[in-house]
Amino acid sequence: QVQLVESGGGLVQPGGSLRLSCAASGFTLDYYTIGWFRQAPGKEREGVSCISSSDASTYYADSVKGRFTISRDNAKNTVYLQMNSLKPDDTAVYYCAATGYYCSAYVPSYEYDYWGQGTQVTVSS
Repeated sequence: QVQLVESGGGLVQPGGSLRLSCAASGFTLDYYTIGWFRQAPGKEREGVSCISSSDASTYYADSVKGRFTISRDNAKNTVYLQMNSLKPDDTAVYYCAATGYYCSAYVPSYEYDYWGQGTQVTVSS
């Protein structure tokens, strides 16, 4: 069974950090670009970042550039999203997803084949 599972979300104060993990089961992440998306209540889903499979090319939304870092550990079949200097506007459910498209720029959500169930990130004092 193909599955992506996110973890690492939680409640953090503004300026704090969290590291999200996206673990795959039932398939190998080696051949997939992995993207992170987020959706806040009442807002559209937003593409946050992606990382390609072949050369670890990355993309970041302007809203997170310089604060978030995406990385992958193919040996662990896991992709990470390190989130630093968190702001209340970062509050959302974060999803990871897998696609065969190359990540050098934003890859639309409809191009992704597999999705995780999401993990809640809340930034609040």
